[in-house]
Amino acid sequence: MSQVAALHADVLEPAESPLTPESWGKLGMWIFLAADAMSFGALLAGYGALRYGSADWPIPSHVLGIGLTAFMTFLLICSSVTMVLALASIQREDMAGVRKFLALTILGGLMFLGMQAYEWSHLIHEGLGLTGNPWGASLFGTTFFIITGFHGAHVTGGVIYLSCYLIRSLLGRLQPRHVNQIEIVALYWHFVDLVWILVFTFVYLL
Repeated sequence: MSQVAALHADVLEPAESPLTPESWGKLGMWIFLAADAMSFGALLAGYGALRYGSADWPIPSHVLGIGLTAFMTFLLICSSVTMVLALASIQREDMAGVRKFLALTILGGLMFLGMQAYEWSHLIHEGLGLTGNPWGASLFGTTFFIITGFHGAHVTGGVIYLSCYLIRSLLGRLQPRHVNQIEIVALYWHFVDLVWILVFTFVYLL
C-alpha cells in the first residue's frame, strides 16, 4: 500500500522545469533580439526598395563620410572585443578586469555616439534633412536619419545598460556568480555591433 501511495505522489508531483531564472533571462534576450532583427530588416528592405525605385538617388560614397564611418565601425568591433574580455574576466573571477573592460566598452560606445552626432550635424549643415536632400531624392535623408538614428538609440541603450553593470561592480554588487547577467548584456552589445556592420554596408557602401 505504501508503495502505491509513493507512486501516486510521484505522479502528482509536478516535474521540475529545465529552465532556470538565468536561462529564462537569455531566452528573453534572444526573443527581443529576434524581434529587433526583424525591425532592422524591415528598415533596410524599405531602404533598398526606395533606392531601387528612385531615379535620382545619390551615391552614398559621394555624399557620406566613408572614412569617418569606417572608423566608427572599427570602434564598435573593438568594443565587441572588450565585451568578450569582460565576460572572460568575470568567468575567471577577475572583477578588476570586468570593470576595466566594461569601462572600455562603454568608452567605445560613447565615442561612436559622439562621431555620429558630428556626422549628423555636418550633414544637416550641408542641407540634408528628413524631408530635404540637396543631392537628389528627398527620401534619402528620411531613410538615412531613421535607420542610423534607430541604431544610435540602440547604442545609447547599450551604453546605459553597460553603465549600470559597471556601477554595480564598483559598488561591489556584481559578483562572479552573476556571470549569466554579463552574458546577456554581451548578447545585446554584439547584436548592436553586428547590425551596424549591416547598416554600414547597405547605407554607406552599396
